[in-house]
Amino acid sequence: MGETDDADLRHVAGGGCRVVVFDRRPQGSNVSLEPFFTSTAVVAVGEIGDKTQLLAVVLAARFRKPVPIILGILAATILNHTLAATLGYLIADFLSGMGFRLAVGAAFIAMAGWALIPDKADDDAAAATRGGVFLTTLISFFLVEIGDKTQIATSLLAARYHQIAMVAAGTTLGMMIADAPAVFLGEAATKIVPLRYVRIAAAVIFALIGVWVILAAFKIL
Repeated sequence: MGETDDADLRHVAGGGCRVVVFDRRPQGSNVSLEPFFTSTAVVAVGEIGDKTQLLAVVLAARFRKPVPIILGILAATILNHTLAATLGYLIADFLSGMGFRLAVGAAFIAMAGWALIPDKADDDAAAATRGGVFLTTLISFFLVEIGDKTQIATSLLAARYHQIAMVAAGTTLGMMIADAPAVFLGEAATKIVPLRYVRIAAAVIFALIGVWVILAAFKIL
């Protein structure tokens, strides 16, 4: 009988007989990676030309120590985006219904307009602290990322998918995809593709997600 301990037993009574159905499908087989990949793509594109990427360029030029800078960006992003995803998750948990889904969709469309606006690096945030390059980067990125469009996108994605870990992991990977090359290559990394086209691509992605959420709210998709 040990083989049936983990089986999903469904009892169907009828006609004087009892049918036992064993569901052998592995648990967790229905886990979707869509929140992770969508979050990665949205932030990887949206981060290009953003003020946090420009801050990465400033830090790389000032300290010329890419490893602690990248580790600082990683630590700051994990902390910041986990908090942002948690907030989005909680908001989605307490607010439900079509009105909330429409608000999330409208927020993504507003993000599309925001993505078209060029950012400027915050040079004051790059001032060195006593903790060295790593701590300077961690504090700078965490503070500059507060209220930034990638942080807000993280909250919206968590609200949309009702996921914390998958969204935070995806947006963190997206940040590293965009920011790590900027640290190693400096300003040249932001000139490989004209930023105007990158901003347009980011705006299109945000707008498409917004329209998708709104259509899903009306059960069109």
